[in-house]
Amino acid sequence: MTPPSSPPVADLPAPGRGLGPRAAAVLVFASSAAVLVVEIVALRLLAPYLGLTLETSTLVIGIALSAIALGSWLGGRLADQVDPHPLISPALGVSGVVVALTPLLLRTTAEWAPPLLLLVAAATLLVPGALLSAVTPLVTKLRLTSLAETGTVVGRLSGVGTFGAIVGTVLTGFVLVSRLPVSAILIGLGVLLVIGAALAGWQARRWRRASAVALATVVVGSLATAFAPGGCDAETRYHCARIVADPDRASGRTLVLDGLRHSYVDVEDPTYLRFGYIRALAAVVDTAFPTGTPLAAHHLGGGGLTFPRYLASTRPGTRSLVSEIDGGVVRIDRERLALGETTGIEVRVEDGRLGLKRQAADSRDLVVGDAFGGVSVPWHLTTSEALRDVRRVLKDDGVYAANLIDHGPLAFARAQAATLASVFEHVALVGRPGDIGLDPAAGVEGGNLVVVASDRPLDAPAVQAALDTRETDWRIATGAAVAAWTGDAQVLTDDYAPVDQLLQPHRTRTVS
Repeated sequence: MTPPSSPPVADLPAPGRGLGPRAAAVLVFASSAAVLVVEIVALRLLAPYLGLTLETSTLVIGIALSAIALGSWLGGRLADQVDPHPLISPALGVSGVVVALTPLLLRTTAEWAPPLLLLVAAATLLVPGALLSAVTPLVTKLRLTSLAETGTVVGRLSGVGTFGAIVGTVLTGFVLVSRLPVSAILIGLGVLLVIGAALAGWQARRWRRASAVALATVVVGSLATAFAPGGCDAETRYHCARIVADPDRASGRTLVLDGLRHSYVDVEDPTYLRFGYIRALAAVVDTAFPTGTPLAAHHLGGGGLTFPRYLASTRPGTRSLVSEIDGGVVRIDRERLALGETTGIEVRVEDGRLGLKRQAADSRDLVVGDAFGGVSVPWHLTTSEALRDVRRVLKDDGVYAANLIDHGPLAFARAQAATLASVFEHVALVGRPGDIGLDPAAGVEGGNLVVVASDRPLDAPAVQAALDTRETDWRIATGAAVAAWTGDAQVLTDDYAPVDQLLQPHRTRTVS
């Protein structure tokens, strides 16, 4: 009996004009890379208005993935129903226009119609993300001319698309953001996409006209972006940065990062401290160590370097090592905030926790925590493992003082106090009476608090006297008062530190 023969492999009808393998690879690579560039840069655009939080990152990633899924599905459906070739050019062209106009749309919406910001942000991510993601199934259908090579074609283009996404991610994170403003990145990408659309549809006269209109729209939108609100004096690797002069004090400057006031610096008088939390830090340190005695200090986070400048001025000979992750902020300190060659301040562009690990044991009198990512302390600096490293670096009588920000029930601040209590023998809180539980009738205002930890007790009456001298209404709580305020708050660890979830939506524009 003759076994049945395998059915012949049928050829697929070529839909319209074919597409060469190189052109197909370029289209898939470029469109996949563009999606990731838009996603990463969108986070930078939204940070000044929504904060650089886990929720913001999750939102942007979720929208981007939704766009990729929608575009892939719709692109595949359309490719099976019509000739895919004429669809590629408009997908690239419309994407380019939307991408180039995104800075103008988002910044204008944030300024004039804040309630619509999330809707506009979603649209500026969904539209180009879906259209660019549709390119891969459209191109794949054009390359599939025989069932015998289905796996090869699909696998090759899938790999090319993934590689494009990797290149887009790495190029944006390591090169583009550190060298170009985010608006320039998106406008440049938009121009490239429109040019790609023109090349892809050059044979059709109507696409030539459409590409010319699209390019003109991009140019006009680019010019308008220069006048859009929300501009930066400088865009660093991590922030949109501005320096705001104090109208009431000629030498006063405020460093604003992503719309939040991070530091106030008097470029002529480093002993002038404007923000309440800085005055609280000064009260603690001036009390904990003999007046004028030079210290060995490590600062986690630099900002405007207000406190290192204060120590250099009031305690000559102090050696302050600052771990500041954003080299752009350090450059602003030197160029716009008159840092110069201030004696005793060494700034290293590095992550604070990695900087801690490099320090020798028992080498510092003081460690100051003043690092913020958006409105929250970076979670990896809040855990018991990180704080054990702080304790290792401190001398036996050393002091750790950290600036925190929290609102609502102050769940994060309580968790941080509980974590410190698991590492150090003594923990104190400095803040408004209602915030630290000393005056329940005053109510919780939220905002900045300073938490202090050491293996030696602090002189609370002396700290309070120093706070009063500095004309602040802040008070200090120690011992049983701190324990009662902390309650059963969780201890944060490297394995579990939901800092962003513990924080309440911020209502202040000052974080450090």
